[in-house]
Amino acid sequence: MLSCRLMGHDYRFRSDGATMHWSCSRCGDEHSKQYPSAAEAQRYARAFDRDDRQDLGKRAPLSLSPLRLGRRMRRRG
Repeated sequence: MLSCRLMGHDYRFRSDGATMHWSCSRCGDEHSKQYPSAAEAQRYARAFDRDDRQDLGKRAPLSLSPLRLGRRMRRRG
């Protein structure tokens, strides 16, 4: 799908027993991985299934430093 090629996949993670599944919410691309225990699969799925958009500008890569500067300016103003 074009949106995945331009912006990357938007994977959502979940666990089902000892298997972790992930699928792209844009194009439906699906994968899975088997872990030794259900607790381990659940732990990894919970760790990977984070939406980092709330943190954008707080811990952004160097190329997004204008977002950091803008956030600082708003706090001071």
